[in-house]
Amino acid sequence: MRGMSLAGGLVATLFLAGCTTGGEFSVKDAGFSSVKNKTAVLAKETVWVQNRAQAEKASERVRGLLAANKTLDAEAAVQIALLNNKGLQAAYADLGDASADVWQSTMFQNPTVSIGLTGIGTPGLEAYRTIEGTLATNLLSLATHEKNIDIAKVRFSQAELSAALKTLELAANTRRAWVNAVASWEAVTQLTQAQAAADAASELAKKLGESGAMAKGAQAREHAFYAELAGQTAQARLSARLAREELTRLMGLWGTDIDYKLPNRLAPLPKKLITNDVIEAQALDSRVDLQVARLELKATAKSYGLTEATRYVTDLEIISGFEAEREKEDGEKKTTTTISKELEFVIPIFDSGKARMRKSELAYMRAANLLAEKAVNVRSEARSAYEAYRSSYDIARHYRNSVVPLRTKIEEESLLTYNGMITNTFELLTDSRDKINAIQLSTNAKRDFWLAAANLTAAVYGGGAGSASSESPAEAPAENAGGH
Repeated sequence: MRGMSLAGGLVATLFLAGCTTGGEFSVKDAGFSSVKNKTAVLAKETVWVQNRAQAEKASERVRGLLAANKTLDAEAAVQIALLNNKGLQAAYADLGDASADVWQSTMFQNPTVSIGLTGIGTPGLEAYRTIEGTLATNLLSLATHEKNIDIAKVRFSQAELSAALKTLELAANTRRAWVNAVASWEAVTQLTQAQAAADAASELAKKLGESGAMAKGAQAREHAFYAELAGQTAQARLSARLAREELTRLMGLWGTDIDYKLPNRLAPLPKKLITNDVIEAQALDSRVDLQVARLELKATAKSYGLTEATRYVTDLEIISGFEAEREKEDGEKKTTTTISKELEFVIPIFDSGKARMRKSELAYMRAANLLAEKAVNVRSEARSAYEAYRSSYDIARHYRNSVVPLRTKIEEESLLTYNGMITNTFELLTDSRDKINAIQLSTNAKRDFWLAAANLTAAVYGGGAGSASSESPAEAPAENAGGH
């Protein structure tokens, strides 16, 4: 029975070696503290909901934020999205999956045990004639065990950064959506005022036409201006509703929770701008997606080392076995035990591993070039975002300080000359419309600045570049409608 005890000892040794725990990776929220640290710049609460109690607590927090804010500001909207967006929770689940992979990699591959019986039921023997047993262990998996753990840990670090990047992206997209939603309704307000002036002009033109004091062509121009402006106002209302729905989706709201209120207008321009002379260096140091690319290169390098280590031998197993045979000799039962050991491996006659090495080399070069490209793009994106931030501020300030005051002055002077019967009603209405157009241009410029401010944070820390605004400041609908 020496063979059986040898096999049993080997089984016990492998069992004890394989019973390693995953340590920190076996914890349910493994890696989430790193996500919190990477997203600390948001100054917002983030939660990983994994049970009913946590879900109820997050929902209660969301309801509290909605109740506490009569008008939902950008900061509250971002906080609600971080607590309530289910897509973000799915990204956190990917983090848990990666931690489970590391946990799994710490465990040794299970050995294979086989037992066979022959001669069962042979007359004169008790139960069997021969019993055979083998225990097979993959030596290559043991030899590469640490390398596989290292690779899994790098992938886990990538998952941590990816979860942080999803958090930053959601925050940035929610802030942009809030700015667009509020700016859209502010635009509707301006267009409604312009429509009221156009309505008055159209009604006056109709009465003058009935009295014969106004030509039909002039009447038609006023009517066309009012009709076109009415269509543009309806389109602006639709855009505002869609912008609000985008914000609602990002915050994960439904049912009665969608009845939240937004401010009537965007906040005024700040008195001081953010100044940063090292924007590129800050982005290179802080951008989470760039850190993910660095880890991809590191993981590829480790995978390359593993491929090189297993280039010639792709499967290596040691097989220990025993055979116990019963015989009946001279009327006595006799048991003979035989121990066997085998080493099984693949001979690299046809596949020398060169193809696998070549693929690993190309994977490494691909990761290195993608990292270099990412570094160049991050620098450029940071410069572009900062330039847009500064220029958008100057443009918005120009409309606020120069264009709108001038249009206001023109309207005031026109009203004085109208009261003195120097100018007619249509000239006064035209000047009023021009003032409303200038205010609309100023509103659009202010919206572009706040979008640029959100994009600047995303360019430095991660979160994706914002889409271009749907309407540039030079494209105010009221100004292009009609020939006034």
